Amino acid sequence: MGSRNIRCNVVAPGFIETDMTHVLDEKTKEAYLQNIPLKRLGKAEEVADVCVFLGADMSNYVSGQVISVCGALNT
Repeated sequence: MGSRNIRCNVVAPGFIETDMTHVLDEKTKEAYLQNIPLKRLGKAEEVADVCVFLGADMSNYVSGQVISVCGALNT
């Protein structure tokens, strides 16, 4: 779609603190934290920041990318 001046990108959130993750037991959360190099869950605001970047002029040459917001989660 680049030839039509349309940029396409994907934001791929990792393990983010949400209502859905609050119901998980501590054992499950700890298992994820062991694999996240930043040793914490992400915040919804951090995912939103990436979306704002992609919608701003400073990302005009970014296209065809999957941007992982995951704290470097090892999968």
